[in-house]
Amino acid sequence: MIACALTSDPKVKKVNQLTKMHWRIAVALHCMFFLNCLLITSEGVPIDIDKTKIEPHAEEEKPETQDTGLYYDHYLREVIDLLETDSHFREKLQNADIEEIKNGKLNKELDFVSHHVRTKLDELKRQEVARLRMLIKAKMDADQDIGIDHQALLKRFEHVNHQNPHTFESKDLDLLIKTATRDLENYDKEHHDEFKRYEMMKEHERREHLKTLDEEKRKEEEARYEEMKKKHEDHPKVNHPGSQDQLKEVWEETDGLDPNDFNPKTFFQLHDTNGDSFLDEQELEALFTKELEKVYDPKNEEDDMIEMEEERLRMREHVMNEVDVNKDRLITMEEFLTATEKKEFLEPDSWETLDQQQLFTEEELKEYERHIAEQEAELKQRENDLHQQREELQKQQEELQAQKTELKQVVEQMEMKKTQQVLPPGGPNGELQFHPPGEQSVVNAELHHQEDNPALKPVQELQKDLPKGAEQSQLHS
Repeated sequence: MIACALTSDPKVKKVNQLTKMHWRIAVALHCMFFLNCLLITSEGVPIDIDKTKIEPHAEEEKPETQDTGLYYDHYLREVIDLLETDSHFREKLQNADIEEIKNGKLNKELDFVSHHVRTKLDELKRQEVARLRMLIKAKMDADQDIGIDHQALLKRFEHVNHQNPHTFESKDLDLLIKTATRDLENYDKEHHDEFKRYEMMKEHERREHLKTLDEEKRKEEEARYEEMKKKHEDHPKVNHPGSQDQLKEVWEETDGLDPNDFNPKTFFQLHDTNGDSFLDEQELEALFTKELEKVYDPKNEEDDMIEMEEERLRMREHVMNEVDVNKDRLITMEEFLTATEKKEFLEPDSWETLDQQQLFTEEELKEYERHIAEQEAELKQRENDLHQQREELQKQQEELQAQKTELKQVVEQMEMKKTQQVLPPGGPNGELQFHPPGEQSVVNAELHHQEDNPALKPVQELQKDLPKGAEQSQLHS
């Protein structure tokens, strides 16, 4: 999903949740930073701030865990929080390096975790397996498929060891780390791919719209499009993300401090908003807001806010690649200060914004349009199939209704015959006659004879029209 710029938009909130995770979860999930920073408790580097007006931090609170956006996020966070409670695992964690975590060496320490923690981990796993099975059942019910391999579908959820659905073992921890690592690593790539599809869709729709216009209106629309492009490209210079000029601008305009008093240590502490001694992805992306506002304004028709979020992501990735030495997607004070001493920090290259780049080739656009055409053809065929099914169902309903009506008529005729059989025959003048019980068989025979004789039908009709009171009086007489 591509995020929009306005924070009130639910899409933006979703992207922020996916891309701006708290460092504990980011470390825990990214393989190279899983659990390594989870238990860091050291204080920030002391900073001399004689020339700044910085209010002291309020009492630090434990940062809230951000939703990673993974479909197993709840299970993941519960496992992490539970492992934190074991003193042995905490101690091994503090002494482990990133490679040991990455290679799965730390997973073996799960055998020494307390029985109480292991029991709870087992219960968490059983709950997760049950949840996945419910998801599969819901999918099967929705698709109404028959003969689906239940175990094969379970194996698609790679963060759980399905060979042992009852207990949480070291293999489960290894699978959880590796799966979450891969999923989070792929997020940025998937985001870029989706943005590229979004841009191609915009161009495809623009060209399709032009085909519907006559020559004069088409020229007007083309001229308007070019004018909007020029307006969007006409913006102040964008500083290189992470450069001294860019950070000084934040220091002056956002922090309200004198640019001549710029201090990297103070800057780091100011923007480490959760006080964990790291600049995570969320804190880093917040530094680029001023630069993005130079290019994008939600009030301007020519500025696409989805492009703004893609630009923000590109800036964050660039700074991470330049500054994050150990590639844990977290910037330490040491890494930050080292980066400020490089030549690239003082004399950076110019930064090319999205409007200065070719986002896709003509061949890629044609391939995308071919794919869209195939999808539209499939949807059209599906629509025709559904229409045909609807007609068949309607025809069956009409046949069932006709059968129902016919059956109802048969039942009514049978009830009428039954009523006629219990009525005594009338006299010569139409009056009712009483017959003793022994003569009932004779009467019934005569009734059948009358039914088969068309000449007697008018008498039968008179008997039907006879009032009930008259029938009863005749019977009592």
